[in-house]
Amino acid sequence: MSTERLLTPAEVSALFRVHVHTIARWARDGKINCIRTPGGHRRYRESEIRDAMRTDAEKASGASAG
Repeated sequence: MSTERLLTPAEVSALFRVHVHTIARWARDGKINCIRTPGGHRRYRESEIRDAMRTDAEKASGASAG
C-alpha cells in the first residue's frame, strides 16, 4: 500500500497559484492525474504534482531564454 501524500484541489491550486477550477480542468484534460475518492472527490499524488511543477518551470525558463 502506498504511503504517498495526497493533495486536495485547494492545496494544488495554492501551489500553482491558480483557481481550484483550473486544477479540475487540468485533471479533466489530462494535464495532471487525479485519484477519485469513494465520495467522488479528486486527490492528487504529491510526487506527480511536484513533477508537473518542475516541468512547468522548465518550460517557462526555456521560453524566456530565447
